[in-house]
Formats: sequence, C-alpha cells, structure tokens
Amino acid sequence: MHAFRRFAIVSFSVVIAFIASLFIIVSISSKLPKEGKIASDFRAYRASYERVRTMLSEDKGVEGVAPWGIQLEGSPLWKVPPEGGMPANRYQEYLSLLKEIGASRVSQERGPLEVSFGVWESGWGGNTRHVNISWLEREPPNTAISLDAFYRTDKPRRPSYVHIDGNWYIWADW
Repeated sequence: MHAFRRFAIVSFSVVIAFIASLFIIVSISSKLPKEGKIASDFRAYRASYERVRTMLSEDKGVEGVAPWGIQLEGSPLWKVPPEGGMPANRYQEYLSLLKEIGASRVSQERGPLEVSFGVWESGWGGNTRHVNISWLEREPPNTAISLDAFYRTDKPRRPSYVHIDGNWYIWADW
C-alpha cells in the first residue's frame, strides 16, 4: 500500500509538472508580436511579399497557397500540387517564399482585391486571434492608428487594418 501511494504521488506530480510546462510554453509562444517588429519584418522581405502577390495574380483560379496545398476558386478543398493544376515546382517556389517571410499561408479575395499573408495566430477554435500582412486594392474603411490602439478597444471588435506603406497593411482580429 505504501509503495502504491508513493507511485500515485510521484505520477500526479509528474502530470502536474507536464501540464504546467505546456501552459508556460503556450503562453510564451502565443505572445502577440509587436507592431514595429511586424512592420520591420515586412520591410525586410517586401520584395518576397511582392513576388508572392504577383505569382498569385498570375495563377488564375488559385485563391490560397499553404504547406497543406492550394485552394482553388469556389472550392472549400485544398489540393497538393500537381493535383489542382499547379506545377510542383511553382508550388515549391511559393512555399520557399512563404517560409522566407515567415508566413503560414497566403490567400486572396476579390471585390475589392485583397491578398493576405498569415503571419501570426494564437488560440483555439472560435477564440483565435490572427495577424496578417495584407495588400489591398483600396484603402479600407476600418483602420486603427496602431495595433495597441486596436487591442484597447472594447470587445467584440471589428477586424481592423493598420497602415504600413502604400497599399500594405497589418490586419488584426479578436
């Protein structure tokens, strides 16, 4: 009985330590990047952002590209090239550029045109925060002076944009 009790206490302690470690790791990795860092990273890799945006405009019918595949216009499904009609080398070029700029994916919407690069996200299910770098055809109506100002507004918030340069913006939700 004494050995079982000791085993139970040690096992319980190990489980608690593991859960606490996971909580610490998730807390650290889910910290929102500073606006200045997002903007400076964009400026450092702007040519790569522009290249991906140009590629996406050339690849008619492609709405999104990510490590898990491409999304074709009007389809909820993602396909890994060459399935879906994109040559594998073109897909690899996208992935290489997305990795270089630190984006998880790129997608585009029309009417008006918006190309968005997913650069940060954190959360679970319906409670996920996102930060994108976006190129917009027109100036958006919902802008904020800064990400800090946006996150100080009352919830529920409407997703907003913070201007970086030209047609480029930081987009944030939550």
